[in-house]
Amino acid sequence: MKNIFFIILSLFLLNSCEKEIDLDLDNQGGNIVIEGNITDQAGPYIVRITKSVAFTQNNQYPAVTGAEVVLSDNTGQTETLQYAGDGKYQTTNFIGASGRTYTLKVQAEGQQYTAQSTMPAAVAFDGLTQDSFVFGGETTYTLLPVFTDPNALGNRYLFNFTINDKPKKTFEVFSDNVNNGLVNQRPLFLPNNDEDGNSHKVVVGDTIHVEMQCIDNNIFTYYSALLQITGDNGGGVTPSNPPSNISNGALGYFSAHTLSKKSFVIQ
Repeated sequence: MKNIFFIILSLFLLNSCEKEIDLDLDNQGGNIVIEGNITDQAGPYIVRITKSVAFTQNNQYPAVTGAEVVLSDNTGQTETLQYAGDGKYQTTNFIGASGRTYTLKVQAEGQQYTAQSTMPAAVAFDGLTQDSFVFGGETTYTLLPVFTDPNALGNRYLFNFTINDKPKKTFEVFSDNVNNGLVNQRPLFLPNNDEDGNSHKVVVGDTIHVEMQCIDNNIFTYYSALLQITGDNGGGVTPSNPPSNISNGALGYFSAHTLSKKSFVIQ
């Protein structure tokens, strides 16, 4: 079992290299929210378009229908997405691949919105290792994503995980500002309480499903801000207005990223 002081000190060093993001929290509803993802895995890929609500209200986002949604890339590939219900527009034949720059164009409610994202090269997700420590009489489990950061500086990673069959996702973002070119040393901390009724206290036998994404810098900035807003948990995707890479005042994000998944049973 690793020394708790080492873990806390390591996290302090890793976090201290990140610039704080000033957030202008908007408590107004009615803005367009666009959430689009393209990966290096087979589609279909989804772009979801909804309307925002004030963050003092319940997170029930009205769907936007009748939009024109077009995806293209720098190789000449282009496709108009088809509406699939619940604000979701999906591809039929579009292909995602590392190294390509993708452009999203949305025409909705008399306004046009555009965004670009370049899919980074994939970094191999080699596995997960478990550790734990006891603090205040409670056991906290951690999972260490095993991967080696490339030598070139500037890699950004998004990790999300779910527990058993629960739909709630928890997010964390990593950068290589400290650990550039080395084997990863930053763990994912798993929930150790369920006092708010929204978390699940991880116990032996639970299955943790972990997803690793290699993301571009704009998406890293978006999720870093999102985690500040939500208090370092994955409680929502667009609760307010983290800095979007989509034009014309839209909320949300457009991300072209690689995708790898691993599962681990807590022992």
